[in-house]
Amino acid sequence: MPDPTLADLALEVRAKNAGPFWMTLEAFMADADGYRAADELITPESIAALYHVEPDTLQIFRMPELNVVKVSMPRPIAQASLHDRDVHAGQHHVPLAALRVPGGARR
Repeated sequence: MPDPTLADLALEVRAKNAGPFWMTLEAFMADADGYRAADELITPESIAALYHVEPDTLQIFRMPELNVVKVSMPRPIAQASLHDRDVHAGQHHVPLAALRVPGGARR
């Protein structure tokens, strides 16, 4: 059986606008074990590789008391510009949700 994904351990993984030039990814984990897995997986390097952004442009917020990790980053294309195909940034969570958790326990 393959390792679980971050989504398997989360209550919700989502993305949303944080203004016309920024978006936020959020991983709401089910418990402290899931939070620890998210905390280890969500690094500037892993997000930079997944989303093709520079690590120094990321802002990562860790909230262990809520079992939440948030990442804010520049949008690849300004919101509602000619080539923007996801005006609400609602589909950008998919690569993060699909990250495999090595040795992670399923919910």
